[in-house]
Amino acid sequence: MQRFQGQSDVPLDETGMSQIEKVASRLAHETLDVVYTSDLSRAQATARAIAGYHTCPVIIDPRLRELSFGEWEGLTYAEIASRFPERLTVWERDPFRNAPPGGETVAQLADRVGAVLRDLRSRHASQTVVIAAHGGPLQTLICLALDHLPEKHWQFSLRPGSLSEIAFYPAGAILNFLNETYNDR
Repeated sequence: MQRFQGQSDVPLDETGMSQIEKVASRLAHETLDVVYTSDLSRAQATARAIAGYHTCPVIIDPRLRELSFGEWEGLTYAEIASRFPERLTVWERDPFRNAPPGGETVAQLADRVGAVLRDLRSRHASQTVVIAAHGGPLQTLICLALDHLPEKHWQFSLRPGSLSEIAFYPAGAILNFLNETYNDR
C-alpha cells in the first residue's frame, strides 16, 4: 500500500537497503568528488553506502528533502481521497500552485531545489557530484537542469534505488540516462 511519506523520516526497509547497496556497488568504480544528501535518514543511508566505496565527503542539505505533504503524510491515496476530497481535487489540478493542508507547493519545492542546483554548479563545476535524495526533488532537478518547466516534473519517472545522470556543458545539460535500476541483478 503506497503511502505519502514526504518529509516524514521513515527509515529504509530491507528492500530499500538492498537497493542502495546495489546502487553503491554500481558506483564503486566511478570517480566521485562529493555526495550530497537530504537530511532524512533514508537518503543519508543511501549517501553513506555510496560514499563507503570512496573517500569523498557527504554533505547534508535539507533543501533536498522530499515535498512536504503536510497533513497527508503517512496516509494512503484512498485515505486522502476520503478525508480531503476537495483539497485533493484542487491539488491534483495544480500542485505547482496548491499545497496539501500544511504542506508545500511544487513551486516551493522547485525554488529550494533550484537553489541547490545553482550552488552545486558554482561549487563543483568540473566535479562529479552524486545526489542521494527523493523522487520529487530529483524529478524537479532534472527539469530545471534541462530547462524544462518544473511543474512537468511528474513526466520523469524515478523508481527507488535508481540512478540517473546529467552532464553539464557550457551549452547546456545532457541527460545521459534516466531511472537505471539494478534490482534484478
